[in-house]
Amino acid sequence: MADAAVRTAPVPAEAAEFPGVSIALGAPLARWSLRARDPKALAKAIGHKVPGTIGETLGGMACLGPDEWLLRLPEGASIPLGEGLPLSVVDISERAVTLVLDGDRAIDALSAGCPRDLSKFPVGYATRTIFETVEIVLIRESETRWSVDVWRSFAPYLWTALTTAASHLR
Repeated sequence: MADAAVRTAPVPAEAAEFPGVSIALGAPLARWSLRARDPKALAKAIGHKVPGTIGETLGGMACLGPDEWLLRLPEGASIPLGEGLPLSVVDISERAVTLVLDGDRAIDALSAGCPRDLSKFPVGYATRTIFETVEIVLIRESETRWSVDVWRSFAPYLWTALTTAASHLR
């Protein structure tokens, strides 16, 4: 009899610790990519408040564009869907993993490969951007804590790039 396939994390389970910053694999999440022309219809369809400004986050949902949201909830969560509404809801839970950077130097490690001025990101801000050449969704969770969603296939590269950047902080 064949063994069941088991998903493993593409990066180490143990946090990497550096002076002023730790880099760790985040908890598994349920994720949905949501597209709708009418945010009110989307909110009604999924039973969840929808942030209305690009970059804003609200209850696990980030507004990434004028008609695009990313909803991140604890693993195993589900959302109800209203029928007949003009929207797209795609489960992307297995596509990405989350890396969490925490500490006073987390911003410095991220700034080593991200072209954005991260010092201007308010707490709660989310955006799609890049780190070196890898597309990420970056969320500032607190003054010193950042969440980075990256496609699973790019996670080992991003882990190496971030830990290398953190190891060179002076």
